[in-house]
This record gives sequence, C-alpha cells and structure tokens, in this order.
Amino acid sequence: MFTEDIDPIVAMGIGHKITKREIETFVKKQLSTNKTWATKALLKIFEKQTRSEQEYETTNEYNGVGFTGIDGEILASFAKQLVSRGFLTPKQMVIVYKKMPKYWMQIIKISNKEKLERQIRQSLMS
Repeated sequence: MFTEDIDPIVAMGIGHKITKREIETFVKKQLSTNKTWATKALLKIFEKQTRSEQEYETTNEYNGVGFTGIDGEILASFAKQLVSRGFLTPKQMVIVYKKMPKYWMQIIKISNKEKLERQIRQSLMS
C-alpha cells in the first residue's frame, strides 16, 4: 500500500517550518472568527493598556502595546463589560471580530510559542 511510503513525521507537518505568514494568517483568522480567541485577546490587550488608559478608556501613550487610539474607547469599554458581565452582545462581537485581527502581532508576542505552533500545525492538517 502506498501509505507505507509516507514518512509519518512529514505527514504530520513536523518537518515543515511554519512561516511568519502562516502564523499571521492563522492568528488573524482566529481573532476574526473564534469567540474564545477574540475575547481572550481583547482582555489581554486591555491589560497592556496603562492604568489611566484603562480607567478613561483612551489611548494616550504611544508605547507599542495596547489598543490604538481609534480603538481605545470602544474596545476598553467592551473589555470592562466582558469582565463585569461575563459576555458581550452579538453586535459587540461583530465589532470585536472586525477590530481584533490588527492586534495579531501583540498576541503572538504574549502567546505560548509551542502551543501556538501545535495549533497551526493541526489547522494545516485539517
């Protein structure tokens, strides 16, 4: 049977080096379609805001972390609601799905690299 000729390591994608583009594509897709990913990322990015930015729902420090100026108010508000109520409305989630993919690089930087790579490999196999 021809399957015996396939190296199982290669078949599982272990020999394939995951590219930056594959990582970016995977994370952006998760942030724009997966509720768990999007809401956890929302809270993680909110945590990166300074205390005053969190309190006043603004972005006033340009330090390369947290929300952009245009997203600061609405996404900080959503993060606070998520913490206090435990959920966001479907309309709010549409906005979160639209806005969160731009934060893919910050999410990669704080992610567990091995776990992320495993998830990407699994997605490439399906």
